[in-house]
Amino acid sequence: MPSVVFDASTLVGALLKANSTPERALVLARRHAVICMSRAVEDEIREVFSRPRFAFAERAGRVTRILDLVMGAADWHAASASVRECRDPKDDKYLELALAAGADIIVSSDDDLLALDPWRGIAIMSPAAFVQMAETWDASAR
Repeated sequence: MPSVVFDASTLVGALLKANSTPERALVLARRHAVICMSRAVEDEIREVFSRPRFAFAERAGRVTRILDLVMGAADWHAASASVRECRDPKDDKYLELALAAGADIIVSSDDDLLALDPWRGIAIMSPAAFVQMAETWDASAR
């Protein structure tokens, strides 16, 4: 099973619209991959989701849905090395997690991360690219 890291920007996309491409990517990852998580990534996701502009999503149950999808079966890792390679230093936590987890893929909607593809042998792809790839896994499982 491949291992996957999701960044907060992708999860915000999933939060904002039910059945969106980012949410589909998350659902497919739950079905066919191992979702990797660290405390630093979890903290950022929870902080972003708690912002006032996403209060409507909390009321609609979207926050709980997305957190359950991403955290429900997460494989937890602690960063084993400090990384300073992304042009946005706040995104280095995703690289650190991917490195510690030996992840195969980072799914991101953030241009600062996408610009690094591939990074140390780890694919960095958009939610749409991940869905396209993962749907082939779905088809072969039938």
